[in-house]
Amino acid sequence: MGSQTAIDTAPLIDSFGRVHKNLRISVTDRCNIRCFYCMPETVEFLPHKDILSFEEIARVVRVVAAAGVDRVRITGGEPLVRSQLHKLVGMVRAVEGIKDIAITTNGILLEDQAQRLKDAGLDRLNISLDTLDPKMYEKIARRKGLEKVLKGIVQAQEVGFKDIRLNAVALAGITETEIVPLALFARQNDLTLRFIEFMPLDGDQAWQTDQVISGETIRGVISEKVCELLPTKETVRSQPAVDFRYADGQGSVGFINSVSSPFCGACDRLRITADGRLRNCLFGTEEWNLIDTLRSGANDQTLLEIIRSGILKKKAGHGTDDVEFKRPGRAMYQIGG
Repeated sequence: MGSQTAIDTAPLIDSFGRVHKNLRISVTDRCNIRCFYCMPETVEFLPHKDILSFEEIARVVRVVAAAGVDRVRITGGEPLVRSQLHKLVGMVRAVEGIKDIAITTNGILLEDQAQRLKDAGLDRLNISLDTLDPKMYEKIARRKGLEKVLKGIVQAQEVGFKDIRLNAVALAGITETEIVPLALFARQNDLTLRFIEFMPLDGDQAWQTDQVISGETIRGVISEKVCELLPTKETVRSQPAVDFRYADGQGSVGFINSVSSPFCGACDRLRITADGRLRNCLFGTEEWNLIDTLRSGANDQTLLEIIRSGILKKKAGHGTDDVEFKRPGRAMYQIGG
């Protein structure tokens, strides 16, 4: 486990004064589908020995929680393919200071795991759902699975999850027809819908700016064809989504405009990959090796110092709108959503 010596509990602040309270940690690079905007069709996954154990993950959470991190999001790959994931949720739940635990999942395995995740202390679910059309789903995911996702959503609601968000990646020339059906589905089923602009993190490295449907465009479509969307006062500056509410009060829609309108100025997130590398930005090109530190017998203060050094090197913005932008060497499935 490493030494649990006293550590410096000062907040995790970067050179721009941003306080980091949100940890996104990937538990696997494996996935049971192959969405082209996330990973290639053919891929070689990490061997199990090269990914963080639950105990190592819990230790990282405990160390950063002592320095003020209070929110944890578990990602992948697809986190639910990691065996006994509910046990990790319980370990994170037991960490003093953690107020909120969420998972981002494609939902295919959710029907069988929802109850265990709820019992273990999971607070929230983000479910990736780009379409309600089976053929379109298979075109994007390169696998079948839509029916299982929909059953997973129903089961999650039945076991008591109240805060379920649907994440839809907006893909020009592909998903324009899915905007209205998804909006109606979310409204009818008391789900929060979020549209995410297509980002340069696809496994095929084929991303182009003309493939991005802006959040502003999608908002216009929904306002015209579903119900007018109005700004909401509840939007938190540090969260990636800009939220709007329906004028009739029946639900809300969020837009993650990471390409057309970057939200870096209030970013409070740090990321750890499945193989134990700290990343201070989703689009960063530099990583800090934590797994070797965790397995070397180093104490908690040493671990925290490495994390602090990575946060201090965080840039003002991710730079996707810069002509000199250099895309990360890893795809989304290798980084963690």
